[in-house]
Amino acid sequence: MLATALEHLVKGIVDAPDAVQVSSRSTTRGEVLEVRVAPDDLGRVIGRAGRTAKALRTVIGALADGAPVRVDVVDVDR
Repeated sequence: MLATALEHLVKGIVDAPDAVQVSSRSTTRGEVLEVRVAPDDLGRVIGRAGRTAKALRTVIGALADGAPVRVDVVDVDR
């Protein structure tokens, strides 16, 4: 559920919504959600001084209902 919610939020921000990929994996510390977007949209997802990424993390953290969750924005150029 968290991955689909994050994907929906990110698709509303970017110019190329078809390029958005959200993968989920479970670790001993909780769930990790990795967001991949087109290289041109990376700045939109991160935002100025990381404000957009922080807001996305806040919303997903609230939806997680106390469960540990981490949101990572992955640079696909590497």
